[in-house]
Amino acid sequence: MREVKKVVLAYSGGLDTSVILKWLQTTYDCEVVTFTADLGQGEELEPARAKAEAAGIKEIHIEDLREEFVSDYVFPMFRANALYEGQYLLGTSIARPLIAKRQIEIAATTGADAVSHGATGKGNDQIRLELAYYALNPDIHVIAPWREWDLNSRTKLIEFAEKHQIPVAKDKRGEAPFSVDANLLHTSSEGKILEDPAKEPEEYIYSRTVSPEDAPDESEVIEIAFEKGDPIAIDGNELSAAALLTKLNEYGGKHGIGRLDLVENRYIGMKSRGVYETPGGTILLSAHQGMESITLDRGAAHLKDELMPRYAELVYNGFWFSPEREMLQAAIDRSQDHVAGTVKVKLYKGNTTIIGRSSPKSLYSLEHVTFEDDAVYDQKDSEGFIKLNALRLKLLKRQN
Repeated sequence: MREVKKVVLAYSGGLDTSVILKWLQTTYDCEVVTFTADLGQGEELEPARAKAEAAGIKEIHIEDLREEFVSDYVFPMFRANALYEGQYLLGTSIARPLIAKRQIEIAATTGADAVSHGATGKGNDQIRLELAYYALNPDIHVIAPWREWDLNSRTKLIEFAEKHQIPVAKDKRGEAPFSVDANLLHTSSEGKILEDPAKEPEEYIYSRTVSPEDAPDESEVIEIAFEKGDPIAIDGNELSAAALLTKLNEYGGKHGIGRLDLVENRYIGMKSRGVYETPGGTILLSAHQGMESITLDRGAAHLKDELMPRYAELVYNGFWFSPEREMLQAAIDRSQDHVAGTVKVKLYKGNTTIIGRSSPKSLYSLEHVTFEDDAVYDQKDSEGFIKLNALRLKLLKRQN
């Protein structure tokens, strides 16, 4: 076992990371620095500080990263209209590189020679976090307890916690019904009662959205303003990145928007079933696509559509800090120079409908597309266009 002097632990204060904290102290006999990130998960984070202090931790970092998370990670990803396997808005995936970045930065400022996380050896998060660690500090040592220890069940974790006088919440005794990961973009639920993909999720699993059946019977229309592909205002009110996404979450949650029951392909090789709630993100994706529809050239738009699956796969697989993701980001960001204007979105019982879009950069020309008389388009020109495009098809048919 490699000697470790000081390790920065991604710490939530929950059972798993509380056990990991003590395990690191007893197994590696090292100093532990805790790092807890506020990404808008909607939980009080000060109890994590109290738990870390009770464990004898002297260096405790609790940071509000909501604005950085949305402006530097969520919004760049949404410029790409990124969807993994055509459906997943990547809410968990996009949070991991920011957490990893701050861990590496804290390790540098505190003189730590290692970092640690609570991701299991079966999931994607271990890959996402560790690829980011190594991309930012090739010499960092990574401790992944779930790949090292023998505490491979909930029962053993609780026994370890009780042995070392680590508080165990009553709802954590026995088998947890399912695991939850949350941030300002989404809530993800996996495992236990959700492991059978044939069974419909119970309503109590959803925490961020009302059921579409219970949503208001009256629709609601909001107007979202964009500048260079990013949303900047709702109904004329300019908001910071995090505040804007928070407001969209309120609208989406109220109208039952953004629920997804998905069986996806993990990077590590297995299929998993997840239930996601991304209310604000679902509205934002629809609005951004509406904005692009009148401001993005056909060639650029279609090329973006081709690049998107590759971009989404890179984010899902943990390659945020890779040269290929940065190359794609540069191309995507260039495409957004003229994606500006306003989009009207109707929200109703789980659905988002674009009902209007306008832009000073609009490429939509009523003169050209009108069914009435016009002075800018000669319909006879299309005959030669069609014949040239049909030439190879005619030659092929004659040969056959």
